[in-house]
Amino acid sequence: MTDQEKRTSLYIVPTPIGNLADITLRALEVLRSVDTILAEDTRTSGILLKHYQIDKPLQSFHNFNEHKIVESLVARLQRGEVMALVSDAGTPGISDPGFLIARACINAGVVIECLPGPTAFVPALIKSGIGADRFAFEGFLPQKKGRQTMLKKLAEEERTMIFYESPHRLVKTLSQFAEYFGADRRISVSRELTKKFEETVNGSVEEVIQHFSAKEPRGEIVIVVEGKK
Repeated sequence: MTDQEKRTSLYIVPTPIGNLADITLRALEVLRSVDTILAEDTRTSGILLKHYQIDKPLQSFHNFNEHKIVESLVARLQRGEVMALVSDAGTPGISDPGFLIARACINAGVVIECLPGPTAFVPALIKSGIGADRFAFEGFLPQKKGRQTMLKKLAEEERTMIFYESPHRLVKTLSQFAEYFGADRRISVSRELTKKFEETVNGSVEEVIQHFSAKEPRGEIVIVVEGKK
């Protein structure tokens, strides 16, 4: 029997990155059908579920407890329970919890299915006007150990690069990009994608630094950087 013929036990379900209307019909169908929903933050996911009148048991599954509970969750899945995994926003496993339980399920022969849906870096990449035919998703840079080494390595990257960053670290990170990539390197910074105050700023690293130095950034941020020519 192939995996396609077996019953799916764990669904990976992308959720909106801002606008609640961006969820798919199939995602809603799955969330209504499962026994348990694993959520990065039950309060955040609870808002989405309440909006769509979905009443299912929620269990926390986040970076701080996933190592401790993943084995017990797989055991429950093997006994026949059906679960959905959601993160606060976007697709689980993309800079969010999801990889560990997916790997554990594969190793245990538990069938998983990942639904297509929202993720922040795709609209940011398309809106950047920077080449999208070849790109490297880097997520969050290391905060301390290995950061300079990584930046030196990425300075030679010829593909478009995509990063996630928090608003209070944005200007510092852009200043490091100017140092390692050059102040004239083309970049695009998108914040609050799909939300009321969505903003995308395009230009050289230096120009974008000036913009956000004068206007303190807020919200979730995606940085798209042109590769080395």
